[in-house]
Amino acid sequence: MDYQLAQVNIAKFRLPPEHPVNAGFMDNLDRVNAIAETQAGFVWRFTGEGNDAVDVQVYEDPNIALNMSVWSDIPSLMDFVYKNDDHKEIMRKRKEWFDKIDFHMVLWWIEAGRRPTAEEAKIRLELLRLTGPSYSAFTFRKAFPSPKPG
Repeated sequence: MDYQLAQVNIAKFRLPPEHPVNAGFMDNLDRVNAIAETQAGFVWRFTGEGNDAVDVQVYEDPNIALNMSVWSDIPSLMDFVYKNDDHKEIMRKRKEWFDKIDFHMVLWWIEAGRRPTAEEAKIRLELLRLTGPSYSAFTFRKAFPSPKPG
């Protein structure tokens, strides 16, 4: 069986997502998502009614947004997150729109072709918070290799 890398990251808007102060982020979502979809190793991303997932309320707090995607491997995702200039520019400005969250990102391996759910993502993020990095929920800093084909 082959495996792919699932990732989720959450962000807590300082003000409601539709507030004008968030325009710099919201106006760039489609563009940055389109860039992600062209990257080597990109497989899938979670969306709601539109082209992003900002409208999907996964947490009780309506200001928490969830971004989830699947990639072929860790290096592909790392290249997009840390080397893509468009994504890096948004990351540099994140303090303008979002409050700091201690546990905001988690990675885990899934069977190729499977799509993780928002509820699964919440569980993985909580697992990371409670137990630290493990094979079931890890980070770029403390990553675990893909399972070997059986």
